[in-house]
Amino acid sequence: HYNFPPFSVGEVKRIGSPGRREIGHGALAEKALRPLIPSKEKFPYTIRVVSDILESNGSSSMATVCGATLALMDAGVPTDASVAGIAMGLIQEGDETVILTDILGLEDHLGDMDFKVTGTGRGVTAFQMDVKISGISREIMKAALEQARRGRLYILDKMSEELASPRGGLSPFAPRIFTMQIKPDKIRDVIGVGGKVIRNIIEEAGVKIDIDDTGLVKIISSDESSAAKAREIIEGIVKDAVVGEIYLGKVKRTVDFGAFVEILPNVEGLLHISQIADRRIQKVTDEINVGDEVMVKVIEIDKLGRIRLSRKEAMQQQTKS
Repeated sequence: HYNFPPFSVGEVKRIGSPGRREIGHGALAEKALRPLIPSKEKFPYTIRVVSDILESNGSSSMATVCGATLALMDAGVPTDASVAGIAMGLIQEGDETVILTDILGLEDHLGDMDFKVTGTGRGVTAFQMDVKISGISREIMKAALEQARRGRLYILDKMSEELASPRGGLSPFAPRIFTMQIKPDKIRDVIGVGGKVIRNIIEEAGVKIDIDDTGLVKIISSDESSAAKAREIIEGIVKDAVVGEIYLGKVKRTVDFGAFVEILPNVEGLLHISQIADRRIQKVTDEINVGDEVMVKVIEIDKLGRIRLSRKEAMQQQTKS
C-alpha cells in the first residue's frame, strides 16, 4: 500500500481514497518486489507492506522499493535478495543529451524522461518509463539502463551496510504458521467424521489448523511446542504402514481364519491364524480377543494395499533383540 499524503509536498488538501497515482506507484513497487517473495509453502503468511511518504522531492516510488525491501528483511521474511530502485532522467537540447541519475522533483518536472528501474545485483525486476518527447534512441536507452545499473548497485551496497540479509526469525509476538504436506486421500482421516478428529487435535494441542484440497496443512500457533505436538498427532494419523516394521496394534475383530488388527489410525491388517503364535492353535480366541493390544510385524502389503501381519515374527524378533 503506497500512501502519498498532500503534506509530503507541502500542500494542504483533503485526504481521501487512493488516487490513480498512488495505485500505480504501489503496483510498480509490488511488481519490483514480487519475484523475491518466497512461495507460500516456504513462508505461508499474508504479507502487507505499507509505505507512507512523509516528504517527497524525487522518486518516492523507488524509495518505497528500497524501504520495503529493508522492512521485509527486518520482519524476517526470507526474501531471495535485496531490491533497490532508482529513477533516471533526460535532458535533450538540440544534439546534446544528458542522462540524469536519481532525479529530483524539478528535474522530473522540467526534464524529458522519467525512467524508473528496479532490480537486484543480478538483474532488473521492473521498470517504467514516461517521456515528454517523441521518443528515445536505442543508444539512449542502453546508456540509461547501464547508468541505472551502476546507481542501483551503489544503493544496494548502502542498504547491505545496514541489513545484508533477512533476520533469523520472526518477531516473538508474531503467530507462527508451520506447514506439512499430507496425501490428499488422507485429508478425511485428519478431519474425521463431522470434524471430530481435527477438533480433538485443536483442543489437545491448543492450535489452529487449516487444510487445503492439495493436502497442505497449516498449523497456526504462537507456541512452537504446541505446533510440534499437533504435527506429531497428524503424522501418526497419516502414517503409512511399512513392510518389516513392528507395530503395537489393537484387535478390532476376530474371524475363523484370523483377526483384523488396527496398527495405525484407520489402518488395519490381517493377522492370519497361522501367524498368531509359534505353535499351532485351534481357535483365534484361544490367544487373542477383541480389544487386546498385540505386537505385530508387517510382512506384506499387496498391490491392492492389503496388509498381512505376523505376531509370531514380531515375538521372534523381540526375543532376539
